[in-house]
Amino acid sequence: MAEEPQPEAAAATEVAVTEKAPAEAVAEKKAEEATPAVEAEAQEEKKDEEEVAAAAAGDDGGAIEGTGSFKEESNLVADLPDPEKKALDEFKQLIAAALAAGEFNLPPPPPPPKAKAEAAAEETKTEEAKAEEPAKAEEPAKEEPKAEVAAATAEATTEEPKAEASSEEPKAEAASDEPKAEEPVKEEPKAEAAPAAVEEAKPAEQEPEEKTVVVTEEAATKTVEAIEETVVPAAAPAASASEEAAAPAPEPEAQAAVPEPVLIWGVPLVGDDERTDTVLLKFLRAREFKVKEAMAMLKSAVLWRKRFGIESLLDADLGLPELDNVVFYRGADREGHPVCYNVYGEFQDKDMYEKAFGDEEKRERFLKWRIQLLERGILSQLDFSPSGICSMVQVTDLKNSPPMLGKHRAVTRQAVALLQDNYPEFIAKKVFINVPWWYLAANKMMSPFLTQRTKSKFLFASPAKSAETLFRYIAPEQVPVQFGGLFKEDDPEFTTSDAVTELTIKASSKETVEIPASENSTIVWELRVLGWEVSYGAEFTPDAEGGYTVIVQKTRKVPANEEPIMKGSFKVGEPGKIVLTINNAASKKKKLLYRSKVKSTSESI
Repeated sequence: MAEEPQPEAAAATEVAVTEKAPAEAVAEKKAEEATPAVEAEAQEEKKDEEEVAAAAAGDDGGAIEGTGSFKEESNLVADLPDPEKKALDEFKQLIAAALAAGEFNLPPPPPPPKAKAEAAAEETKTEEAKAEEPAKAEEPAKEEPKAEVAAATAEATTEEPKAEASSEEPKAEAASDEPKAEEPVKEEPKAEAAPAAVEEAKPAEQEPEEKTVVVTEEAATKTVEAIEETVVPAAAPAASASEEAAAPAPEPEAQAAVPEPVLIWGVPLVGDDERTDTVLLKFLRAREFKVKEAMAMLKSAVLWRKRFGIESLLDADLGLPELDNVVFYRGADREGHPVCYNVYGEFQDKDMYEKAFGDEEKRERFLKWRIQLLERGILSQLDFSPSGICSMVQVTDLKNSPPMLGKHRAVTRQAVALLQDNYPEFIAKKVFINVPWWYLAANKMMSPFLTQRTKSKFLFASPAKSAETLFRYIAPEQVPVQFGGLFKEDDPEFTTSDAVTELTIKASSKETVEIPASENSTIVWELRVLGWEVSYGAEFTPDAEGGYTVIVQKTRKVPANEEPIMKGSFKVGEPGKIVLTINNAASKKKKLLYRSKVKSTSESI
């Protein structure tokens, strides 16, 4: 009962608002709507500032390391639990039904604009009016033949008794040759019959014209029906013959009704292709095996690919070769996933930044370029077989990256949305390296909108821990030099097949590495200490007693800005070993990477 006056109060306020001038009411309404929005924005800004301050102070709750606990599931149907198998079967049935209904086809183009539609409607109306005028003028002319037909039928009906009477008259004349005594007897009945006939004819003549018209129309319809009855049987055999000839025609129609196969990343959505299950499982896992939601996602992705023109985009030349160092594929992780590197620090170059994001047209071209690169990588790097590699590792280098408030902000959001909606489960792991403090705050704001499955794939590393974090998932021989590894393009000595050894040099300690050397061979080696600031030297020690030690590299301190990789080689004349010495005088431990190989004399020449 206490709540009853509330509706009355609400009604009173509504009346008060309606009684005010319209302009004042609108202004007050906008002010009321704007006040909560301004307060909300202020609260969000305050919250963002607090989060940024917390991140800057180091209160990130260990977010710098992230979780990285995600582990890929099997794509073999036999390994799936029963509920997931059931969901996959149901998903396939929905796809087959949608294909048969043409739901994967783009809708027809929209109608013309309203003005054009109205103009077209007016033109059609005028054309119809013009067409109706001659039709109305021709109507009386069409009715005249009907009257003629009716008159002809009336004449035919009236002439038939006349013909009968005329035929009877000669008979009467012939009968008059008989004795004349009988003539009066025969003529008296005729004279009596004549007035009766006249009397019967007069009422027929005095009947209204409408009845004669009805009679004539009925007669005309009967004649037309008679004509149709004579014509139809004649045409029936031809029709049956044409039906027999057209009997095989439904086969092409049936073939046309069969839906065209729909491919996505070269894999059909239905059929016996073993890769189909792998693709469908991606959509199911992205929607936690909710079949209807996965179906909606798949349909949306297929239609988007058609609208975006993915097939034609693959071979398009977008004229952005300078972006080859921004996003590129290089090597694989320890499980065989291809690795895609994103280096946004390249946009420090203002000319490159303007060329990529200067205006709306350039931003759209950049988005197409990014999607094109991803599509090419999927087709060339991934294998959708159940036991194959069907996802990749993304490494995003945030060193010197532009702030998120720049011109690229909109296209970045658009790209993230497109990748999230149309490329499900293509990321096995996403590693952020050289992460600045402000990015952690931004990630905190995004974190509530991410699923636990997605967050389990993310890993964040500060500049000091970036290389070591990468080495947990990617072998150093696969990591490019710029990210702390030993991979170099067109290296004449070492390739990714030459394994790298990792060692940890403790603080204020010395580490030695021994490389055995046989007679008449050449030893080649390379090493790297992350962050350097250590002393390094190399020498050859023979196995024979009393042999002379040869200094290959004089010991010296290597600063942090030195060439990242030290290389060395030594031609061995007698059995012995190469000894590499690294002295870490710093108070922090260091990561040492090295590898070597022995070449025969013929190879070294």
